[in-house]
Amino acid sequence: MQYIHYGCKTNQYESNAIIQKFIENGYKLVDFDEKSDVYIVNTCTVTNISDRKSRQILRRAKQKNKDSILIVIGCYVQVAREKLEEIEEIDILLGNNEKKDILKYLENYKKERQEEITDVMSQKEYVEFGSTTFTEKTRAVIKIQDGCDRFCSYCIIPYARGRVRSRKLEEIQEEIAEIAKLGIKEVVLTGIHIASYGKDFKENIGLIDLLEKINQIDGIERIRLGSLEPKLIDEEFAERLSKLNKICPHFHLSLQSGCTEVLKRMNRRYSTEEFKTSVNLLRKKFKDVMLTADVIVGFPGETEEEFNETFEFLKEIKFYKIHVFKYSKRENTKAADMPNQVLPEIKEERSKKVIELSNKIQNEYNIEQIGKIVKVLVEEKNEKYYKGHTANYMCVMIETERENIENNIVEVRIKDSQNETLLRRTNIEKM
Repeated sequence: MQYIHYGCKTNQYESNAIIQKFIENGYKLVDFDEKSDVYIVNTCTVTNISDRKSRQILRRAKQKNKDSILIVIGCYVQVAREKLEEIEEIDILLGNNEKKDILKYLENYKKERQEEITDVMSQKEYVEFGSTTFTEKTRAVIKIQDGCDRFCSYCIIPYARGRVRSRKLEEIQEEIAEIAKLGIKEVVLTGIHIASYGKDFKENIGLIDLLEKINQIDGIERIRLGSLEPKLIDEEFAERLSKLNKICPHFHLSLQSGCTEVLKRMNRRYSTEEFKTSVNLLRKKFKDVMLTADVIVGFPGETEEEFNETFEFLKEIKFYKIHVFKYSKRENTKAADMPNQVLPEIKEERSKKVIELSNKIQNEYNIEQIGKIVKVLVEEKNEKYYKGHTANYMCVMIETERENIENNIVEVRIKDSQNETLLRRTNIEKM
């Protein structure tokens, strides 16, 4: 079998669970350049680019073996069923509710095309994918919830993933305890909207309660959070979070715009002042905190003045890294029908300007780190360097004569800064 996936860490988590099920049932995973009997594509639909990538790979898959079975699953299937039904190469289409049972559908497959795409909005409870965890060598990604009910005006994901469904706290604890036994030191908590964790429970349980439980698990040394909703971070949340010694001081905040009027049109439910309050709380409670953010440029109706307001806000906050997205029109969202759609060339110009700002701030921050000692979780080695990340997610390249230091947390002194994206360190101080 051959497996291709696109999209977020939640997709990665689910993909790994699916692959493991196939392997357990006698299938062998092969590279994309090899011939395969079964092709599985787990799709993403967050932007138009994601849709295009998914369609391109679908047509390429069967070129290698016309007699193979092509199975397409995931978010793009959920929201674009009619378009995918037109692609004759596809044999099996499965929605997000059905993909956990992919083996069953494959085993039942005959000559006729198979489809099973139920209304994801009807799913009321979290569905387990099994005990398999997606790992990135030294860290494990743990899915803690699915779905989103925020319905931002530009976003198709609630229609692809459905309403909020939280995974049982005990199930998460058990999985993390098992991966700790494997020697994995860092876990990343992911989901479609993790700030909503627990809101569907009858019990009064939220994300902070889950984090306090995970912090007690022996063997885990770092807990990293996926994208956070700014309004989650109030005084109580920040205070309780700061008392957890395993929490990584790196927080990715979903900003989207630095202009309150644009945020209103996006249905983001917070103002720039409220966002700034959350930022100040995190910087007050955590030493060496690192903040990153998502920003959309060219949202419908975004004037030059509104963009400049966002740009000045970004300069003020000084995120370590800004992930910039040019607004992508998604069918069946409110933003798609909004007037004054921004021209592509204006989106491109604004995107470049924000990326340049992000690189400048990141480079300045990196230079400030020269001479400091930091702790790095070593992840892999290339020809010359070991590579890893600090707790606040600075990327580090380490020169050393020592061997086999992967999955160790080591102390290193910063030697210099290498462009905007990497810090080079040398001379291991302590193991």
